[in-house]
Amino acid sequence: MSTEFINPPELCPTFGWTHVVSSTARRTIHISGQVSIDSQGQLVGRGDMRAQTEQAFHNVGLALAAAGATYKDVIKTSLFVVGLKPEHVPIIREVRSRYVWSEHPPASTLVGVSALVGPDWLIEIEAVAVVDSL
Repeated sequence: MSTEFINPPELCPTFGWTHVVSSTARRTIHISGQVSIDSQGQLVGRGDMRAQTEQAFHNVGLALAAAGATYKDVIKTSLFVVGLKPEHVPIIREVRSRYVWSEHPPASTLVGVSALVGPDWLIEIEAVAVVDSL
């Protein structure tokens, strides 16, 4: 497997993400949007952006492990945040930094949305990982 993390000098500096990730992996894993629901189906952190972000990233990690991958294999994340405000960004970045591979962070998109399916959900995280095994 060959994965290349590229930050062209013509683009702005990055803060915990990579502009371009190119991979020739043999297996691609797509993780559906994960939210702050625990294994019992209960919401974790009602009204608490930090707690919900932590649970959602934890759930992504569980999904990756189920497919034989880790956060080091993640090449792309998409984060959807209800009512995104500037003060949410440092919270999300701090939590994300404990999960993604700091040496080669994934390409990432952060989008503010008006709502998610669950009325109390504040964040949903999708991920794409690549691994060199079948």
